[in-house]
Amino acid sequence: MSEREHAHQLIDQLPEFQLTALVGLLEAIIDPVAAALRNAPFDDEPVTEEEELSVAEAREWLKHNRGIPMEQVLAELGLTMEEVKNYQDPS
Repeated sequence: MSEREHAHQLIDQLPEFQLTALVGLLEAIIDPVAAALRNAPFDDEPVTEEEELSVAEAREWLKHNRGIPMEQVLAELGLTMEEVKNYQDPS
C-alpha cells in the first residue's frame, strides 16, 4: 500500500471535527503564505484624519464622475491585466 493510500485510509477514519483541523494543517503545509495571511490578526490600526478625508473626497468625486476601469489605469501605467494576473514577486 502506498503512503497516499494509507493517508486516505487514515483520513476516512477521522471524525468530522478532526477533519477540520487536518484540512487546516494540510493547507498550511501546501501554502504556508496563504495560511499565515488567513491566520494573521485583524488590522486594528486606527484610521487617521488624513485617511478619512481622502476617503470622503474620493466618495464625493464618485458622486459626480464615473469610476475609471482598471484596464485603463493599467494601460496608462504601461501594464496589462494579464501581466498583473501573472505577476510573481522577484524575491
